[in-house]
Amino acid sequence: MKHFTKFSFKRPLLLLALLLGMGNQAVRAQQVVLQGFWWDYWNSNYPNGWANYIADLAPRLKAMGIDAVWMPPTVKSPNQGNGYSPFDNYDLGDKYQKGFLATRVGNKDELLRGVAILHANGIDVVQDIVLNHNDGAGSASGGGGQDPGAWEDYTTSKYKNFRYVSYATPAVDESAANYLARNGRFSKNWQNFNPNPGNNSTSGDWNQVLFGPDISYYNGSYGQSSNATFNPVQSADYMRNKQREWLIWYKKQVGFDGVRLDAVKHFPDFAMEDFLYNLQSNAGWANGSPTMYAVGEWVGSSSQMDGWVANVQSRAGTFDFSLRNGLYSIVSGGGNFDIGSLPGFQQGTRVVLTNGTYVHRTVPFVNNHDTFRPQVGSTGNYTGWNTGSELAPHIDPFDPRLSAAYAAALAFDGSPQIFFEDLFNIGNTGKRYSHSPKSTTDLPVRSDIENLIWCHQNLKFKQGAYKVRWQAADHLVIERSTKAIIGINDNFSTWQNSTVSCDFAPGTVLKDYSGANGTATVTVSGSQTVAINTPPCNGTAAGGRRGYSVWAPTNAATGYVKTARTTTQEWELADDLGDKDSRSLGQGGQLPASSTAIRKAGRIYVASGKVISYVLYPTDATRSLTVSVTNSAGTVVSTLTGTGNLTGSYTTPAEGWYTLRANNASTANPAQRCFIKATYMPPAVVTGAMTGRRDNDTPAAIPAALSTDLSVYPNPTTADRIDVVLQSKLQQNATIRLHDLTGRLVHEETVRLYPGSNEVRLGVKRALASGMYQLSVPEFKLSRKLALR
Repeated sequence: MKHFTKFSFKRPLLLLALLLGMGNQAVRAQQVVLQGFWWDYWNSNYPNGWANYIADLAPRLKAMGIDAVWMPPTVKSPNQGNGYSPFDNYDLGDKYQKGFLATRVGNKDELLRGVAILHANGIDVVQDIVLNHNDGAGSASGGGGQDPGAWEDYTTSKYKNFRYVSYATPAVDESAANYLARNGRFSKNWQNFNPNPGNNSTSGDWNQVLFGPDISYYNGSYGQSSNATFNPVQSADYMRNKQREWLIWYKKQVGFDGVRLDAVKHFPDFAMEDFLYNLQSNAGWANGSPTMYAVGEWVGSSSQMDGWVANVQSRAGTFDFSLRNGLYSIVSGGGNFDIGSLPGFQQGTRVVLTNGTYVHRTVPFVNNHDTFRPQVGSTGNYTGWNTGSELAPHIDPFDPRLSAAYAAALAFDGSPQIFFEDLFNIGNTGKRYSHSPKSTTDLPVRSDIENLIWCHQNLKFKQGAYKVRWQAADHLVIERSTKAIIGINDNFSTWQNSTVSCDFAPGTVLKDYSGANGTATVTVSGSQTVAINTPPCNGTAAGGRRGYSVWAPTNAATGYVKTARTTTQEWELADDLGDKDSRSLGQGGQLPASSTAIRKAGRIYVASGKVISYVLYPTDATRSLTVSVTNSAGTVVSTLTGTGNLTGSYTTPAEGWYTLRANNASTANPAQRCFIKATYMPPAVVTGAMTGRRDNDTPAAIPAALSTDLSVYPNPTTADRIDVVLQSKLQQNATIRLHDLTGRLVHEETVRLYPGSNEVRLGVKRALASGMYQLSVPEFKLSRKLALR
């Protein structure tokens, strides 16, 4: 056994800074973040309305002490998928395009309400953002997406024309002609993706065509389409400039608080640093500040992750995949892993000094949607694992050592990420897709993980300096100086008891807040040592605790409370935003010339008796405009008319939806864009069902012709990028099979389908020869030919 009383940091300078400063400095941007979804997230009670689901779950998360919820991507994807194939950055479920309105998260109104309700419960929103690629070029039928003039990348079949619905150009039909004339903001051409004249490369992490088409952020990556009707001239740094503009718009529109950044190793660090700076310090009233929560997904070694953090000027941290390798070893080792070696797995850059404040940048985690891909039965219970599509091996949440892994993740430095399927049991209840998030019976919580979160928050782990106090094969003891001592034991059946040094004053009486040791207490000796007793992983300890103990003073001040707060969001009225199609939300559009016609900015959901504070910002301050608020009945309840900025307020008599609108006050006015910003408080708990505008976006509205349809995109393609699109009327499982021309089965996998369009990328891992193959779905009696290059 080894008896330690030292810090366990890899970088001496960081250690010195912490020793000198952390005692008197606030530690910021440290949060317990719940990943608020899983890979194939779905609930039949909230079809294509995940924001509503999370809003209903929010009060339970507040009670647990969750600081922030990581939301999935919320921009329009081609097939109402999980969001990681973004199509239109400026469509948050408010435009009718690709044959539907809402994203899987919901329509735009529901998304904004979900964010506000989380805030009303004191919970931050961490928005997942995909900056590496776009997907789904073309109309709902694919028309217009292909540019015959594009350079060949052997992956995307030249589908690189991105044109979008707007208020001025709705989707009248799905023809190539209509698609190529759409003038929605942030159109993209083949030169904006790899390869292109400004970057003729498809090799290396930054240039590979992996998720397709992959964005090029180099200065010379710009040009025009060879066949589009709407074809504005681009200039140098087009994608970097436009992505920066979009991110600032996105933060103002949604009001999110932090960011999770997807696949950051696959585009340049200089672009990422640029985007982070602007989100933190150049977004006006929506600035996130230099201490804003930000984490990048960089899969690699500790030194590689530290290098990326340095390259983005410490504006973001990374998920600690290095530490995760150690946490996985706790479980996969079955008790044979040397748990005392775990601190050595951590990445080096974990806490950074930013503007005089120490910021926890690293994110310890046990599972996430990329490492956790179960096979499930019809009710969602686990039946196996899709290991071929997992980014790293999964940790089974039913494994008895899960609690030990989470105890380490919460004890170590950083903002720990809690995975949905680890905190909540949806793996054997038979209600994965049908539970009520409000019900503790339908959606049971794992009490060990809930207790660890409570201890982390109430005992204020991260306010104490991190010190490794004991390292042995079966026992690791971490102190958060004078806050708590955490014991971690990966032995299945044997208690571990170690006498360790600590910073608590002699005579301090400590108790185990995990409950594993019952009512027993220990007293710090005159030489500042204390005996730490940690239970095995078999669940025989008091309270059924598994593999951890948490010791803190008996009189520790607890009562961690999440404080409710308002939300501020801003809408822009412009002709290249929104959509006037009758199937859309009908939002957007600039104020038209020579007309007093009203333009609708958006809707907010406000609690009873709360104030809506709103401001209209014109682009032409010399013209008289009108801004108004209407209630759910369409009655104008507040209005202002005048020139310049118009500031008003309204106190709501009842909970419900309120609409923000604007118009020219005179027919003599020319056209102009304008902005409306609103600050408001929604209810923490919504009265009744979470209903929004879903009349054109329900499963019943899916055309019958789409009930059994199968397409493959692109075709021809390569074995590692076979995207299958299946249309379904029902929620059901389907089997996808791939046969070669001899009839030999070369790949098979079962997928979960939801009402509407489902996009699946096959997890083919074996090498397949070039040639023709047969793709089939026996449940639908469908098959298609597929050419592999």
